[in-house]
Amino acid sequence: MPSTSILSAPSSSRWSDVGFATVARGVSTCGDFLAATALTLALQSAGAGGLAVSALLLAATLPLVLLAPLTGRLADRVDSRTLLVGAGFAQAAVCLSLAYAEHPVVIVTLVALLASGLAVTQPVLAALLPAMVRAEDLPRASAFNQTAATIGMLGGPALAGLLVGQFGTRVPLLVDAASYLALVVAGLVIRTRRGGSRSAGPAGSGGERPTPAWRLRRDPVLVAMVATMAAVVGALGALGVVEVFYLRETLDASATMFGVVTAAWPLGILPGAWLLARFAARFTDDATLLWGGLVLLAVCCLMVLVGAVVPVALLVVPCWLLGGLANGGDSVLNNLLLARRVPEAARGRAFAVFGGATQGAAMVGYLIGGLAMEVAAPRPLVAACGVAGLLVVVVFVVPVARAARTDRQRRSTPEGAAGAGLPTPTPAR
Repeated sequence: MPSTSILSAPSSSRWSDVGFATVARGVSTCGDFLAATALTLALQSAGAGGLAVSALLLAATLPLVLLAPLTGRLADRVDSRTLLVGAGFAQAAVCLSLAYAEHPVVIVTLVALLASGLAVTQPVLAALLPAMVRAEDLPRASAFNQTAATIGMLGGPALAGLLVGQFGTRVPLLVDAASYLALVVAGLVIRTRRGGSRSAGPAGSGGERPTPAWRLRRDPVLVAMVATMAAVVGALGALGVVEVFYLRETLDASATMFGVVTAAWPLGILPGAWLLARFAARFTDDATLLWGGLVLLAVCCLMVLVGAVVPVALLVVPCWLLGGLANGGDSVLNNLLLARRVPEAARGRAFAVFGGATQGAAMVGYLIGGLAMEVAAPRPLVAACGVAGLLVVVVFVVPVARAARTDRQRRSTPEGAAGAGLPTPTPAR
């Protein structure tokens, strides 16, 4: 029986579906950051201390980690339309309740429920994207998706500051509740569907396929990619806590300059994603993509280290822009590797595992950053983040080399490729 590539994709790309999914992700991401910023401001103005704010951040992150195994399987076994519509309505209802909640415990609980909905929709949308487009169009579709998320990350806090300043906390939370209806609309209008016994690709393309017995640990390339990414995110995660003190206190940045610097990294993600989207599809060797991701992660860490030694806040901006550029490119490579190497029917689980690993690592970084701020100054901590990230990259050179070598050996023979669940090599034409 001939072997087929596990990057199952439709014969023609459905860019209208990509557009609907992209808009839904951008609007809902904007809503996520809008709510997070508004709630943080509300807790601070109500006199809540750092413990309450930390609890809010943990409540917004922990469900993404704990629920990843469950929501990933759910994304693969339940119709994507049902999940997007159901989760969108549920998140809108939770956010509507948040608009009228006042006690910190109630707020934190509702935020955890909101994040539980996000734990469902993230792997659903991520796994749908490769089913919407041809394999060669996936990097460009990923760049569109990354652009929408970045715009949402940039717009959410700015919109929250404007609305909170003008109307208080309730109005931005009501706007956020409405934003989740974008997921409902997307679920209804996107023609590409997956989950359950449904095949990937356009609705009605027919056929049932058994769910493959996919396990991440059986794929050395994906194990190396996920482990490296999670370790670097953990090493740099403390920066999320330390950055505000470094910029505002050590470098004496104004509030405006602080906003400019913190926006620089997301702004760099945009050209990074599009630049890699132009070239990534040309590399048919997955080991090359793995090495490329490692190099880009090293650039991210190096830019953090350089940013730790500059004398003024303005010079942090180009460092963060270059770091974001490398970050955006790495995201495209990661999505392409996952889509290439994971059977279509297991992609929801794969994206959930990847997201849970990185979110869990980020939580560890936040905790380390909070504890370290009690005993060290901001500048050495920022430098420590960069050094720790570079050390992680160096440590993972050997595992990445081993994974790349193993993968190339497996692909060198049809028997090895078939046994590993990989595409069978075909003669060059």
